[in-house]
Amino acid sequence: MDNKKEAPVGVFDSGVGGLTVAKEIMYQIPNEKVIYFGDTARVPYGNKTKETVTKYALQIVRFLKTQQVKAIVVACNTASAYALEEIEAAADVPVIGVVKPGAKMAVEATGNGRIGVIGTRGTIGSETYTTYIRQLNPDMEVIGKECPLFVNLVEEGLWEDPVTEEIARRYLTDLIDVGIDTLILGCTHYPMIRKTIQRIVGDGVRLVNPAYETARELKTLLEDHDILNEKAPGLGTNMHRFFVSDAAERFQIFANSILKYGILSAKVIHIEEY
Repeated sequence: MDNKKEAPVGVFDSGVGGLTVAKEIMYQIPNEKVIYFGDTARVPYGNKTKETVTKYALQIVRFLKTQQVKAIVVACNTASAYALEEIEAAADVPVIGVVKPGAKMAVEATGNGRIGVIGTRGTIGSETYTTYIRQLNPDMEVIGKECPLFVNLVEEGLWEDPVTEEIARRYLTDLIDVGIDTLILGCTHYPMIRKTIQRIVGDGVRLVNPAYETARELKTLLEDHDILNEKAPGLGTNMHRFFVSDAAERFQIFANSILKYGILSAKVIHIEEY
């Protein structure tokens, strides 16, 4: 049983965005080892079809299973919206996505019942957030807005840049005009440009980062399955491992700027072989 408890948690995303979720997991449940996969060769997922995203996600699940993970976190809103059921069926271990935790946080946070959601075309088009929010409270008004360029801006490192500011202003004006008081960052890349988004929507709008609630719910999930690691790692243990499908050095630079934990290396995996 202890061996199972000490097994790693698999976390994956289309690129660097899921590191915002990995960071919360490392902070909230520090005994857990993380195996992270970023599909940097095929980012972004948001403009791809459901079939393609599902195919990619299942390849990644097969890879993570070779790493003997005890649970899988789908740290990608598009994959969570399009393929969560298929991932659960293929995984043989507990699975958690980021959409349900984000929806729950938003319903708890809103005062006026008007919730904005920003995300990729895939996430917004699927209306998965709207479905989950209305299951929790049918009276909620949910306004979705596609922000397809945000992922590329983040992957290019343009977090604090006039270009990002201008594009964000264009995307977010409609949501400000309808009077939302809560805004879900419905893509794990978006917390990296949180300051810009908050500046544009104003302090009266609460930003919801699903990463926080996802890490909290992961802890509960591990406890429920009796696989939470209670044992602190030994000093000098290289706990976390990082894999990508392309551009490992670039990923490493990004990862080190997001995580306090220093990344020794990221290994390139030929994911199409899985």
